[in-house]
Amino acid sequence: MTTESLLLIGRDTRTAREDFRVHADRLRGSAGVDDVDIALYEEEPVRELRDRFVEIDDDVVYAVPMCAAHSHDTLDAVPSALSYVEGEVRYCEPVGRSPAVTDVLEERAAASVPPDDDAAIAIVAFGSSSKPHHRRTAEFHAERLRERSGYGQVHISYLVQNPAVECARYAIEKSRAVAVPLFVTRSPATEERIPAALELDRGGLEYAPPLGSHPRVTDAIRAEVERRRALAADPGGESTLEEQVTRSRRPVATDGEGVGER
Repeated sequence: MTTESLLLIGRDTRTAREDFRVHADRLRGSAGVDDVDIALYEEEPVRELRDRFVEIDDDVVYAVPMCAAHSHDTLDAVPSALSYVEGEVRYCEPVGRSPAVTDVLEERAAASVPPDDDAAIAIVAFGSSSKPHHRRTAEFHAERLRERSGYGQVHISYLVQNPAVECARYAIEKSRAVAVPLFVTRSPATEERIPAALELDRGGLEYAPPLGSHPRVTDAIRAEVERRRALAADPGGESTLEEQVTRSRRPVATDGEGVGER
């Protein structure tokens, strides 16, 4: 009998272990897999996770990056680490680009600043608008919020640039506003860098927590596994980006991380 497992992979930030455990507990018995596990890394996914991945004996492993959008880690380092899994790896899209996440952003914002025409929500995303995955994810949620929420203004800014989070306060045209970080877990970025850039100590701008362990994020993970399972059942379908990087990313022996060293 084929065994399947689900692996939640992410950087070991301040609340990652706790948040991921909550999601894993909810998913056990409800995601159509035999087991759910967590894989955290601090800096180098291959070096920190390869020995553990070699021990995975499930036939199929659904690997979900627990971040808002693809980055260098999820497009290179994490797929390289997953090459140590002996079974079939079904690499999934990051959890952040899901309609369910829009619900979380709206709920987080409304808890501080209820929506109306004179209120604004500022989405703060990772990276910059020059990074296509960050931009598409942020714009996806912003467009949905403009269509369905009662906020009079929806603004996007980025941790790095174009437009940078430092500019968010001055770009907001409404009298009441709340900034919501498009991040899965609490981290130095959400706890220190973004608040400092927004000059929260000046007042006049509320700040919401990141996605965290919200049940709708669990729903987003479950939906992504189901989507990936459906794609795997259609071998004639178009290859996804995640499938492509899973096939192409391999540690090389010359840098001491080669798969030939197993």
